[in-house]
Amino acid sequence: MKDKEALETVNKVFMSIFGEKSPYDLEGILTEFAFDIKLPQKVIDSTTREETWSSSINQTRFITQDNMEKFNNGNGWMLKKREISSLEEVLKIWKKINYTTTERVYDSTNVSQSDTIYNCENVYRCNDCRKCKNAIYLDGCGDCEFIIASQRSGNSSFCLRVDDSANCTSSYNVICSAKISHSFFIQDCDNLHECMFCSHISNRKYCIANMPFEKEEYFSIKAEIVKWILGK
Repeated sequence: MKDKEALETVNKVFMSIFGEKSPYDLEGILTEFAFDIKLPQKVIDSTTREETWSSSINQTRFITQDNMEKFNNGNGWMLKKREISSLEEVLKIWKKINYTTTERVYDSTNVSQSDTIYNCENVYRCNDCRKCKNAIYLDGCGDCEFIIASQRSGNSSFCLRVDDSANCTSSYNVICSAKISHSFFIQDCDNLHECMFCSHISNRKYCIANMPFEKEEYFSIKAEIVKWILGK
């Protein structure tokens, strides 16, 4: 996914959650919303010196998935047998062939700056994701689409900062919750619709800080909260 496509995805998500486009560029989204998420980092392919992306940054020698496969199809990774006289010699030989593979992408399309991606489409700088579409700055998510800056979550769409949650839609900043829709700042809740700043409650709508509000009053307050979130 190119930067332009990623920004288009960001705007669609913001429109679904906040009713307006994002005031941030991709770097702003990373800084404001994905600051604590484990994401692939830029490293250098040791064989070609090209930039690549890896979730295992503590290693010292890297090779892209493409370059690893090209070498395998060419010279191959097997070595001729030689006499081994010590463990040190084994380790020395191993060091020559031991690279950490980067940008591991399987059965996926339009993926950039990502690592360990499976059966995904339109992905930008994500780590360890499965069956996701239109995903930006994710770690450990599955079966999600149009989702940004989230981790360890599944079956969610049009969300921003959803952690350890499932079945969420059009929501922002949801933690350890399920079946949350059109809500902000939710923790440890279940089955909420149009709620904000709520914790440990279930089967509610139009609540703010666990207090029930009339629908009209709720949306009046929500409009001010949106301005606050977007820095207006």
